Amino acid sequence: MYKQGKHELLDSIIDGIQDKKGRDIVVVDLSKIDDTICTYFVIAQGGSPTQVHALAMSVGEKAREICNARPLAVDGLRNSTWVAMDYAEVIVHIFLPEEREFYDIEHLWADADLTEIPNLD
Repeated sequence: MYKQGKHELLDSIIDGIQDKKGRDIVVVDLSKIDDTICTYFVIAQGGSPTQVHALAMSVGEKAREICNARPLAVDGLRNSTWVAMDYAEVIVHIFLPEEREFYDIEHLWADADLTEIPNLD
């Protein structure tokens, strides 16, 4: 997976997204930028609110099973158009495509390294 298994939480989050066929995963590496709220963003999308919700549940399950990690906060499950999951070091954003395009958060930090994870299809 990401960085050949050197970051277990990040890998488990990506696994959780891929298990439910999440698409267009991007890892935003903020580690070289001062004063950021976390080290990584993981951004992905689902095709419907139901899938966005399922992706978030899958991420939570994988992070718990593999890393014994639980999010500090989860927001957006009620509407499931944009779900944010805060794991302190990693913040996960799962969008509907139109929400993702509108907010375009992967490009807010021009200095960040972006890694695109291939879709599994």
